[in-house]
Amino acid sequence: MNKNKIWFKRKLYGWGWTPVTWEGWLVLSVWLVLFLFTVSRIDHEGLKNIWVVFLFTGVLIYICYKKGEKPRWQWGKRIED
Repeated sequence: MNKNKIWFKRKLYGWGWTPVTWEGWLVLSVWLVLFLFTVSRIDHEGLKNIWVVFLFTGVLIYICYKKGEKPRWQWGKRIED
């Protein structure tokens, strides 16, 4: 197994990542399920769940940063890409 395999590619426009492997899609899918479940519970349990959303999002960004290309702002394809 390749430890340096990239799960997320840099977006073509803007800043951020897009999943490109099944591992990347799995991470994004798990985050989405946790996000939707937590947001659906906000009215019932108060605003304390918002901190959980920030935690999940922070973990997602960390995984994208570690398993993705170096992020940078770009607007279309660069010549050196």
